[in-house]
Amino acid sequence: MAADTIFSKIVRGEIPCHKVWEDDRHLAFLDIRPLRPGHTLVIPKVGVDYLFDMEPEAYGALMQAVRTVARLLKERTQCQRVVEVVLGYEVPHAHVHLIPSDSMAELPSFAGSPMDPGELAKLAARIRGQ
Repeated sequence: MAADTIFSKIVRGEIPCHKVWEDDRHLAFLDIRPLRPGHTLVIPKVGVDYLFDMEPEAYGALMQAVRTVARLLKERTQCQRVVEVVLGYEVPHAHVHLIPSDSMAELPSFAGSPMDPGELAKLAARIRGQ
């Protein structure tokens, strides 16, 4: 269970939000520091700190909620795509960012530096457990 966070306070109604969608297990609201107009956070109402620690059924339900909200955003903002980003450090309560956009130029760069092919091979082997 996640700590008492700003998101759990939003779920309980102790802190206001600009809600765009809700069901019995999830809440979607506008980010107060949007990267683009319509930038939305989708959260489970029951907090878990780390997204990948969620039980499989709860994780699947969250991803279905994310899909529902992404479709809503695309239709209502008339953007070309809705970008999904999971960072996981800002608030210790699992959440997904949905950002309406019309091009990569509107978004922060996620481009890293090129890596040596030999180092990539070693890293891939380590991740595979070899």
